[in-house]
Amino acid sequence: MDLALLRTFVAVHRAGSFTRAAALLGLSQPAVTSQIRTLERQLGRPLFHRRARGVTPTAVGDELAHKAAPHLDALLRITEVEREAAGALRTLHLAGPPEFLSLRVLPALAPLVGQGHTLRTALLTGTEEILDGLASGHHDLVVTTARPRGALFSATPLCDEEHVLVTAPYWAALIDPDRLRDKGPAALDGIPLVEVHESLPLVTRYWATVFETRPGTRPDAATVVAPDLRAVLECVRSGSGLAVLPRYLCQDALDRGQIVSLLEPPVPPLRTWFLVVRAGSLSLAHLARAHDQLLRAAAHW
Repeated sequence: MDLALLRTFVAVHRAGSFTRAAALLGLSQPAVTSQIRTLERQLGRPLFHRRARGVTPTAVGDELAHKAAPHLDALLRITEVEREAAGALRTLHLAGPPEFLSLRVLPALAPLVGQGHTLRTALLTGTEEILDGLASGHHDLVVTTARPRGALFSATPLCDEEHVLVTAPYWAALIDPDRLRDKGPAALDGIPLVEVHESLPLVTRYWATVFETRPGTRPDAATVVAPDLRAVLECVRSGSGLAVLPRYLCQDALDRGQIVSLLEPPVPPLRTWFLVVRAGSLSLAHLARAHDQLLRAAAHW
């Protein structure tokens, strides 16, 4: 059986789409369609159900993918070892939210620079945009707080991010800690909010976890909206209001007394970060090395 046909088949099986598989393989969609039809004729069985949006594998297709994919990945690993032995440079394309990529991911990957790795980054805020770019082959590895579904992606938990309710000392002095513990968000009325989006995603998550409620409709809701958590931190530090921030981002400002944590709940709100790659792509040595480096670094975050 032609290995090229099997490679195309596995790509379609993982991508769930002829179009997406064609982009990943660098082929035209008609070429992918033709190869799959050729393989189906050789086997005498359909491998995919054609749907309005993409394809789903038949039982025969699932069985073939289960048998073939590990061997194709192993062949890819052998090829990669030979490329590395020949001194070939590989570029790793990363994508993720700007703050986490800048403050966590890129510093953790610094030891790999100069060891046959070059890095290219895309600073993106939308989960859908990040995963679409990974699916289409624009990125090799992404970080996101949403665990993706489907056979195309392989997601590994990276770390948990603790969220903290913070404000400047000026505002903190006006808040009664006992009332905040007893009355919850009502004790914060009149203090402006600083957020990354009008929908108040971080505040809403914190309110639901800690206060078991949702933020009310406030005339001063999202007084400042800045789509970068580092900008949110600077606004809070400057006295613009209160915000919910990841502890890794604001711990230094807390230690310096520039901002104050308003609550230390026994069960703090957490958000999990995931390392996501295309299924089978960890056979690429440079990608596997970066993946392992990030997991090791995250153990100390």
